[in-house]
Amino acid sequence: MSDIKRFFFLKHLRSESNIHIRRFRKGRLIKSGKGLAFWFLPMRNSIAEVPTDDRELQFIFASRSRDFQEVTIQGELIYRVTDPDGLAERIDFSIDLDTGVHRHQPLEQLAALFTNTVQKHATRYIAKVDIRQLIVEGPEQILKAIESGFAAEKVFGEMGLEIVSLGIKEISPVAELEKALQTPTRESIQQNADEAMFQRRALAVEKERAIADNELQNQIELAAREENLISQKGKNER
Repeated sequence: MSDIKRFFFLKHLRSESNIHIRRFRKGRLIKSGKGLAFWFLPMRNSIAEVPTDDRELQFIFASRSRDFQEVTIQGELIYRVTDPDGLAERIDFSIDLDTGVHRHQPLEQLAALFTNTVQKHATRYIAKVDIRQLIVEGPEQILKAIESGFAAEKVFGEMGLEIVSLGIKEISPVAELEKALQTPTRESIQQNADEAMFQRRALAVEKERAIADNELQNQIELAAREENLISQKGKNER
């Protein structure tokens, strides 16, 4: 936002280097550029202020898959203005000459335009696939569908807007469905754990049996030796 100060009947505006200023006098454009500073008469001038720095936009919306399951998409879009003069011809960026703030919330209009476009192309893709496929694929395919949709939209280039980056942070089904999708995996993991425990117990029993067999063989061998000794002793006595 530009800094506007009043000195008697005159006012002075000073803008930052990332702000594009359009100054009109009696309806005629007399100045246009970034980082301008000038004196002006409020009654004879109107001023538009277009920010040209990168703008971050968070979006979240719900959609429905082909198998009628609700899913929530959350992401982030960063855009910037490449043609501030062209954009100012399409959207009103005029500011209040007392406060320096926009009079008609143009940035909110741009945010709505981008969000609606993202939702339109994402919803179109989501409606063609099942919820399980969406979860398995992750955000990559949805992101491709949105990027292709923006590439086909000529209005953004005509307005002087450019997308810097676009990302999908999360794809979330409703809590009940997410739990249901997780259940088979949890059960499979539990079955594998039970099977491993059973195998460990069987191995322990087998080892105990081998030890018992070994002890029995030792006892049998000792008994045979003892029998041989007793027999030999009897022969010696006879």
